[in-house]
Amino acid sequence: MKLLVAVKRVVDFNVKIRVKPDGSDVELANVKMGINPFCEIAVEEGVRLREAGVATELVVVTFGPAAAAEQLRHALALGADRALHYVTDEPLSPLKVAQALQKLCEQEQPDLVLLGKQSIDSDNNQVGQMLAALNDWPLATFASAIKLVEGELQVTREIDGGLETLGMVLPAVVTVDLRLNEPRFASLPNIMKAKRKPLESQPFTALGLDVGSEIRLLGVMAPQVRNAGVRVGSVDELLDKLRHEARVLL
Repeated sequence: MKLLVAVKRVVDFNVKIRVKPDGSDVELANVKMGINPFCEIAVEEGVRLREAGVATELVVVTFGPAAAAEQLRHALALGADRALHYVTDEPLSPLKVAQALQKLCEQEQPDLVLLGKQSIDSDNNQVGQMLAALNDWPLATFASAIKLVEGELQVTREIDGGLETLGMVLPAVVTVDLRLNEPRFASLPNIMKAKRKPLESQPFTALGLDVGSEIRLLGVMAPQVRNAGVRVGSVDELLDKLRHEARVLL
């Protein structure tokens, strides 16, 4: 079974986001970047499936600036076999990313595409669903467990009422959630080995797609600063404040 995992370069989740003074976008200059956490979970699951003998090859791909090669090298250090980088400095909409992945599926013929359920910068949660629709493949979202049973992919996902297990034929698309696994740390020997693994770089237009986006960013603003909380001395005082100051009680 061949696996394809898409990863995205985002601001490191430990970094406090700052908005540019002109409100045009988020400040990215001199900011630590990393793999989107959900994408890293997808890479880890792909590595585990290959280590278990379920998969034979794990390919990672990203669409982004030249600097995104750093995130691909990290994925290779985690255990991916090879990487594909389609370079563009233009922001891509979820639909454009899904279309690019569809083109890549035609070229690579993967049996399973693993994606993070969403990226922490845009939070759209759309690429996996769009890719499955474009490919006309089965889809499972928010996966918390994945296994192959007698040629059938079984995916357990969290729903409001508990857990739901779906069975589907391959090829398929699966988006992963936080509780699927905990990504490993890349060891120094594996980081050195990753430098010798193949990383193919091409312009995004090599996929036969233009980089024009259907979405236009109008502006970015920071959320309003919340007032500090206050301590109350009793339940009666709390109810009084809720009733007369916050006016949330009648």
